[in-house]
Amino acid sequence: MTALTSVQLFTVKDALEADLDGTLAEVARRGFTAVEPYDFVRRAAPLAASLTAHGLAAPTGHAFLASTSFVNPDGSGTTLPVPTPDEVFDAAEILGMGTVIDPYTEPARWETREQIEETARLLNAAAEIAAHRGLRVGYHNHAHELEAQIDGQTGLELLAELLDPRVVLEVDLYWAARAGVDPAALLTTLGDRVVAVHVKDGTLDAEAIKAYPPADQVPAGTGNVPLNSALDAASALEFAIVEFDAYAGDLFDAIEQSRVFLDERAAA
Repeated sequence: MTALTSVQLFTVKDALEADLDGTLAEVARRGFTAVEPYDFVRRAAPLAASLTAHGLAAPTGHAFLASTSFVNPDGSGTTLPVPTPDEVFDAAEILGMGTVIDPYTEPARWETREQIEETARLLNAAAEIAAHRGLRVGYHNHAHELEAQIDGQTGLELLAELLDPRVVLEVDLYWAARAGVDPAALLTTLGDRVVAVHVKDGTLDAEAIKAYPPADQVPAGTGNVPLNSALDAASALEFAIVEFDAYAGDLFDAIEQSRVFLDERAAA
């Protein structure tokens, strides 16, 4: 089965906030047929209308399910409450979404087994609610879940063991490599639970990765993240999702180049 190519809309967040419809029109023009929305509860209806107008689907999306307040992309917490799981799933249904993925939990929550057990409990509870609505729940990693070591295994591997079998994983290949983990080996270990990956590349330059957002990210296939071996190791992959946390050049050119990388792989 060939994975569906998508793009995480956080990549073009500034353009999206300024002109939602125009941005989605440009994403479609760059050859995408699917997107992964973020922060979609507050704008589900206009987002759904624009997606339909431009022939785009949103099979997956990012929303907090294991945190009580929003977490900033740099890992810092806020006091801004997140929507309830039911509100998230209501919006997901409006968008025709099948899988809602928790994008981030604070690094401070990955220091002990008990903390990871609590995150698993919250994701499992959300998955139970989702299942009654025909939806699926997932979790997306950054580097800290893999840098955490609990009893000889990474925090993400421990989380996977604690999760209800209905909870899936979306592995970010760049952040795995940033954590010093071989993405292909990680995907082999996690097995069929991984249904989505973020296809994100970077030079992994020691100086460039010190910044946030990272200053080393490049179009897929042009950096040092071993994307090909990782994608080969993904045994149950349904979605291959292009993403940039930051990029100094033209983001639309970059996502199109990344899409071409995935399309050429699929064709081969």
